[in-house]
Amino acid sequence: MAAAAPLKPINWLNVSTLVSVAILVGTELIGAGAAAGWAIGGLFGLGETISHALEVALVLCAVVGLYYFLRAAVGHEKLRG
Repeated sequence: MAAAAPLKPINWLNVSTLVSVAILVGTELIGAGAAAGWAIGGLFGLGETISHALEVALVLCAVVGLYYFLRAAVGHEKLRG
């Protein structure tokens, strides 16, 4: 059997950059999703329950967008080496 290649050390500068970007972009996306749901619900007079459901749906869309953003960012940023 072939021996496993040794792992390169973690590049903590790139890791901290990605964590910082995740916090910044995540806060913006989730805040925008919640604010958009609140604004649309209030604008059209949808009622409290539907407004909250719209906020939840938009926040979930923001979380999915953040996931794909971070997946692409990790693909471009070398975390080891």
